[in-house]
Amino acid sequence: MEREKLLCLDEAAAKIRLLSLEAVFNAESGHPGGSLSIAEIIAYLYFEKMNVDPKNPQKSDRDRLVLSKGHTCPALYSALAIKGFFPEEEIKTFRQLGSRLQGHPDMNKLPGVDMTTGSLGQGISAACGMALKALKSGYNYKVFAIIGDGESQEGQVWEAAMFAAHYKLKNLIAFLDFNHLQIDGDVRDVMNPTPLDEKFAAFGWFVQVIDGHNLEEIDKAVNAAYSSEKPSIIICNTVKGKGVSFMENKADWHGKAPKKDENEIAVAELEAAYKRAMEVRKNG
Repeated sequence: MEREKLLCLDEAAAKIRLLSLEAVFNAESGHPGGSLSIAEIIAYLYFEKMNVDPKNPQKSDRDRLVLSKGHTCPALYSALAIKGFFPEEEIKTFRQLGSRLQGHPDMNKLPGVDMTTGSLGQGISAACGMALKALKSGYNYKVFAIIGDGESQEGQVWEAAMFAAHYKLKNLIAFLDFNHLQIDGDVRDVMNPTPLDEKFAAFGWFVQVIDGHNLEEIDKAVNAAYSSEKPSIIICNTVKGKGVSFMENKADWHGKAPKKDENEIAVAELEAAYKRAMEVRKNG
């Protein structure tokens, strides 16, 4: 990937984190940990790879994204706002009564949302249906999905995995956010879903394991997935709460909002990272 693109994506990821935290803090509820861990994945998809148009969010040939781990929608909303699907100021209405920015994505309320998600496991199944529709109808769009490691304890995920391989959904690319933590603690202690790579391979998927915060690795993995004749899973090793020192690798921050003093510390850290990213991009 060209350095200029890489720097732009790094800046976008930093801003996604900042806006995600703003959403959760203003709502006084939400899921900051997993939202922060998928920032690079979301940034790469919306600002590098996906064919989407804020002026025509329902265009038939657009690429689709299904956020199967729908509780991390602050990251998705942030990307959509930066991209121009709705005003950035609307981020502050997250989870407020009457807001289009629900606690889980709602395709009937917000432009740019391709599938309503919430109940874990169902999003990846919907993504399979979208991908099959494209293949049967001769469309060339890709279907991306983001699933969680805790979500991968759901049986429906594995039914979808079997379905995708059986129907040879080569246009389906899933990211698994392997931040190792769910609301009750380490996923391996709650209900161990590992080895995830070997399991998806056994189900007939093209499997890659990468650093989910490394944009160059994300780019290489997605390009490799484009060349595969199988459905693809990119298992992304990530850090829950990435970018906020006291949230990183803490299961406590799966689903709670920071208090005022905590938010001030978090914002200072994320703003500093965002300013650094802007400065580096500016200086090339």
